[in-house]
Amino acid sequence: MELSASKAIMGASLALLLCVSGTNARADAIPYPTPGVLNPAVYTFTATATGDIIAFFAGSTASFTNELGMQVNGGPVGSFGLNNHTSAIGDSLNLGSVTAGDVLTFVMRNVDPGIGDAFSDPALNGPYDFAAAGAGIQHVYATNYTVTSPIIGAIGAIPAGIYVGWEDIPSNNPQFPFIPDFDYDDLTFVFTNTSIVVPGPIAGAGLPGLILAGGALLALARRRRQRTA
Repeated sequence: MELSASKAIMGASLALLLCVSGTNARADAIPYPTPGVLNPAVYTFTATATGDIIAFFAGSTASFTNELGMQVNGGPVGSFGLNNHTSAIGDSLNLGSVTAGDVLTFVMRNVDPGIGDAFSDPALNGPYDFAAAGAGIQHVYATNYTVTSPIIGAIGAIPAGIYVGWEDIPSNNPQFPFIPDFDYDDLTFVFTNTSIVVPGPIAGAGLPGLILAGGALLALARRRRQRTA
């Protein structure tokens, strides 16, 4: 009897360990490069082409209950879906039709404990972070998902797109003793038909910044050649 009980406990412990490990591995398939540090980047998401924006659920490590929505060109947020506790890896949600070039702002709604909405634009996160307007923090990390390495979920379940991971803990919540751990894996998605400008160290982030930097280097080279001529 004691041996059977011990086996049952060991089996339950192993099942729990596998379950936790599997969830973490899938939800953290594209890890944030500097965990524990606030992401300083501010992203611009736009619609690549006229059509639909489809979100694919890529995993969650959150104990909070969260859902996803989208705002287009600063307009009202549409419907929410892909609950992080009931969705499976690869489940999809059509967030709506857009026109090429539309500016997209992704929204995480905290359903439980009901903190409110966090946006992919940190300028809108003051209310979520219990701070003044414009004083919120960055609650997302974004990068390209190429379906090469890593591959999230089963092969073919999630197409190439833009990967976005969320930090769901507010930065200044008087109701809870939690602080953000800045792993950006509480709620993760891949969005199709979406383009992203990722800021870099050069002023005028993205391609325009690279063009400006290249032009400046060429001008400097010309001046040096003129001096030595």
